[in-house]
Amino acid sequence: MIRKATIQDIKQIHALLSEYGNRGELLSRPLSELYDHVRDFFVYEDRESGIIGCGALQFCWEDLAEVRSFAIHPDHTGKGIGRLLAQSALDEAVAFGIKKLFTLTYKPGFFKKMGFHLIDRAELPLKIWSDCINCVKFPDCDEIAMMRRLDE
Repeated sequence: MIRKATIQDIKQIHALLSEYGNRGELLSRPLSELYDHVRDFFVYEDRESGIIGCGALQFCWEDLAEVRSFAIHPDHTGKGIGRLLAQSALDEAVAFGIKKLFTLTYKPGFFKKMGFHLIDRAELPLKIWSDCINCVKFPDCDEIAMMRRLDE
């Protein structure tokens, strides 16, 4: 079942993101930042296993949002959970009138299947770089920038 995250989900979200962060496949987020952004997250909850997937939609501007922090427990990959979470984020973006979504990712194949295309990071507005300043990889970002227009 997909639903919006709650405060009680944050430690499980943190564990999922940390697992992929430790493998260098995702930028993990500090626990305090996750509490700050709990309203951005969707989770996939399995009755037996608990939270097995997460993803977030973060608004950046009146017409721009970022899809970020997508992670599925390794025992549950390949079952379409990531696609369902991404679709939930896309649906919410449309409901809010967002025209463009971007992502910075190490998994461009997944986002390409969701209609995103590669872009140069320089195409992104300066406002999004405020998060990057605190990143351990700044200024040598190796994530791949992608964009999807929702108004076409």
